[in-house]
Order: sequence, then structure tokens, then C-alpha cells
Amino acid sequence: MFESLEAHTQQLVEFVRVHEAWAAPIVFVLAFCESLAFISLLVPAWAALVGIGVLIASGNLNFWPVWVAGSVGAALGDWLSYWVGVKIGPPVAHVWPLSRHPTLLPKGEVFVRRWGVLGIFIGRFFGPLRASVPLVAGIFRMPYWSFQLANFSSAFLWAGVLLTIGDVVSKLIKWLWAA
Repeated sequence: MFESLEAHTQQLVEFVRVHEAWAAPIVFVLAFCESLAFISLLVPAWAALVGIGVLIASGNLNFWPVWVAGSVGAALGDWLSYWVGVKIGPPVAHVWPLSRHPTLLPKGEVFVRRWGVLGIFIGRFFGPLRASVPLVAGIFRMPYWSFQLANFSSAFLWAGVLLTIGDVVSKLIKWLWAA
């Protein structure tokens, strides 16, 4: 399974390298899917985002439009997860994959109640929490503007970190290779 994910990631990064004009739309979609409840389990996009960061480091891509696209995609994915939580509420626990893990929602509630808005920020940086925390915040009615402030600020930081990791790793490899 992991070999398949790695192969898809490499193909996607190679596609972006060859078709630079598609970089921002692809990064938007990847970040959106990575942040969307339920879908994030099927589209682990962080590795592709780091790989695209390597392309930025090599000078093939402009950082700013890719960063903005990834940030907005991530924020909209979280916003949609929050909205689903608000609209469906606790019955979302009966939808797969939550239906197979009945303790996730109560644990998510404890996390969101304990950390509040900071929990949205923290959740953005941890895979299993990334898409579920906004859903839980919506279910348990975190105030809309508090959620959005944490959502958008953490999305811009998250996208920047992932893209920069690729840049830093690329430079580190070049430096080590030259040594």
C-alpha cells in the first residue's frame, strides 16, 4: 500500500514539475482534500506538498501562488468539515469511518473543549486530527468567527511549513552531497 502511495506522490510531483501552470490548482485540491473530513483518509497529500516544496526550492515554481493555493484549499476543507458538523451534528457519528470508531467523537469533543480555538491550530499539524477537529468543532458549536480565525491562520502556517520543509530538505541534500 505504501509503495503505491509513494508512486502516486512521485507521479504527481513529476506532473507538477512538467506542467508548472497546474501547480497552484493541484496544490489547492490536495490541501482541500487533506483537510476535509472523511476524504482526508483517502487522499494523504502531505508528502506531495513536501515534494512540490522541493520543486519550489529548485526554482521551477514560484512559492507565493502555490502557498496561497495550498492555504486557501486547506482552510476551505476545514470550513466544509466544520459546516458538515454544524448541519448534521452528533448523528455524523453513524457515518463511516466514525461508525467503526465510536470513541473518536467523544475524544474529539474532550480535545476541542479542552483546547478550544488553540485545538483547531494544534489539530492542523497532526494527521489524524487535521480533518476531524473541525468536524467536531462544528458538531459542538464552536463559535463561527473563533473557528475561522484559527482555521485560516493555521492553514497559512501549515501550507507554508509543508512547502518549506521540501525547500529545506532539498537544500540540505544539496549541501550534504557537495560536502
